[in-house]
Amino acid sequence: MKNILITGGAGFIGSHLCDELISQGYSVRVLDNLLAQVHGADATRPEYLNPEAELVVGDVRDKNIVLQALEGIDAVYHFAARVGVGQSMYEVNEYTDVNNRGTAVLLEALIQKPVKRLVVASSMSIYGEGVYTTEAGDVVEDATRPLEQLKSAHWELQTADGVALNPIPTPETKKPSLASVYALSKYDQEVMSLICGKAYNIPTVALRFFNVYGTRQALSNPYTGVLAIFASRYLNNKAPIIFEDGEQKRDFVHVKDVAKACRLALEVEEAAYEVFNIGSGNSYTVSEIARKLSSTMGVQHIQPVATGEYRVGDIRHCFGDISKAKRILGFEPEVQMEDGLQELAVWLEEQVAVDNVEQAKEELAARGLTV
Repeated sequence: MKNILITGGAGFIGSHLCDELISQGYSVRVLDNLLAQVHGADATRPEYLNPEAELVVGDVRDKNIVLQALEGIDAVYHFAARVGVGQSMYEVNEYTDVNNRGTAVLLEALIQKPVKRLVVASSMSIYGEGVYTTEAGDVVEDATRPLEQLKSAHWELQTADGVALNPIPTPETKKPSLASVYALSKYDQEVMSLICGKAYNIPTVALRFFNVYGTRQALSNPYTGVLAIFASRYLNNKAPIIFEDGEQKRDFVHVKDVAKACRLALEVEEAAYEVFNIGSGNSYTVSEIARKLSSTMGVQHIQPVATGEYRVGDIRHCFGDISKAKRILGFEPEVQMEDGLQELAVWLEEQVAVDNVEQAKEELAARGLTV
């Protein structure tokens, strides 16, 4: 498998995957529509995109463009998607069209032009709430927070008799609990890909990314990763806005580790038709991450603000059990949080970010999507 196509490959994760694959001797073609929300209104080929990567500008929903991009290709990474839990709840048609129908268009094209492997980017968002245990050690996989509980600002998951549950790493075996249109679309992408892969003998791998961070994230996109959103606020001398109390736990994984995991999904034969969590194996609270970033950027005087509001589609705790990826893929996260944040801070010194966070927050509130 020498010639690789990455849909959405001019974006954050895709561009780092380009670097990883090219460094290992692969030939890479990128299909990307250079969406304004990600690349700016006058988008051209990103300066950071590896010069050895061929760029085809086009939409994954355009079957003719997709068939053209597939010429001579041995394997495909499908990363093209609209990304954002909150935005997906009011741009329902756009997210469904790009993520669900775009995947369908790609799969029909692959039926005509089969490849030796398809790797699809899924998301930890499909889990909804993570896995919990009771005080007695019983595992709870279907914990939820009633609306009345959220309205009273009682954020933690609890048993029916009000005893707090303890979050533990979430494995791939947890049944999906789809809390947003975005989560539904990502699950649709991975299931459609696996179904068609098995039907047409195209070995397919689904990677459920946790919270990926690093250089090249779209700083002016208020629906991108949380660390990029925080960085945008800090660059504009504003405090990050955090929903609930900021103590929700997430798994933050560096984009270079994610790129290596993606390469392994291509190269490891046993990965075919499997689903893998790709994370760091660690968990941090959102407030903790905001403070770590402010310290690294030298803006400790700007403290994050917890709004005490709930955003529809959000969950409390979810961090990954990555033992399956370690066992089958040989995946071992290497970038420590401190090193990853330092690299990010150096890159941020040269960046300009348009802060659209408050506008996005108003969009959600106007539609009744915050409580």
